[in-house]
Amino acid sequence: MSVAKIIEISAESSTSFEDAIVQGVAKASKSIHGIKSAWVKEQHVVVENGKVALYRVDLKVTFLLD
Repeated sequence: MSVAKIIEISAESSTSFEDAIVQGVAKASKSIHGIKSAWVKEQHVVVENGKVALYRVDLKVTFLLD
């Protein structure tokens, strides 16, 4: 029997939402092993001087417990 846990993380990038997702999962995988999926819960942008400065994503990350 497998048991999974879900955590929420936030990640950001100055490039794109996709890059924020990739960076968030990569950073989480450094301290959490067995990541099976990530779900994008929300996306936000930070606007400075009329331009998008940061792309932020809130992710739900699922991983298996030992």
